[in-house]
Amino acid sequence: MAREPVLFVSHGSPMRALEGGAWGDALRQVGRSLDPAAILVFSAHWETSGPARVTASPSPGVIHDFSGFPEPLYALDYPSPGNLPLAGRILALFKAAGIEAEPDATRPLDHGVWTPLLHLFPAADRPVLQVSLPMDRAPGSLFAMGQALAPLREEGLLILGSGGIVHNLRRLAWEDAVAPEPWALEFDTWAAERLEAADGEALMDWERLAPHPRLAHPSTEHWDPLFAALGATGRARSSTIFEGFELGNLSLRSLKWN
Repeated sequence: MAREPVLFVSHGSPMRALEGGAWGDALRQVGRSLDPAAILVFSAHWETSGPARVTASPSPGVIHDFSGFPEPLYALDYPSPGNLPLAGRILALFKAAGIEAEPDATRPLDHGVWTPLLHLFPAADRPVLQVSLPMDRAPGSLFAMGQALAPLREEGLLILGSGGIVHNLRRLAWEDAVAPEPWALEFDTWAAERLEAADGEALMDWERLAPHPRLAHPSTEHWDPLFAALGATGRARSSTIFEGFELGNLSLRSLKWN
């Protein structure tokens, strides 16, 4: 079985689920080239206190964890199966690495999971599992989580980080066709250069080295899934599968590691 790649998708507004545009086209093109046995997602939208949690349900379902959007968005579903033996394997690998984690039999998949998957794998026929982001986390601990699960890539598991390279909701511009703000472009470019150079050390020290770190991420939940993805890659160089912005500073940059 060929080793599966690792992806990081900046999932943007929930409206990307309905209106994928060029971003959705790029994800569909990538998805057509892949044939994973299962998918594991680290999403910005599931943070838990205490140990990390792993979805452990034969049919996880979805949650529409947003408000104020058009009604058709709330009708979307992604009826993928779960995989209980795989959840057990993930928990065992975490335990072997000294990482605390517990199964969660009730958590549905959030929009950070199903928004990109609607475009990557629209048939929803692959088992999908999700791992939470512990509230007590740092880049190094998230990297270790991805590293612990890297062996599953050889067994057909696609690992996906879902968040955003630049994500500042308080600075969004809701007008149409607004040019990206300079500070957002600077951070996005810095991150892209570090990722393409496989410069994990600089990325781990992003708060000191990156331009405008707290403008790009007033809180870190959309940035943090990147570190889990990096841990699963073995510090390989990334390739960009899509770059662009919406709403003035919301980066849609998405990445692949082979």
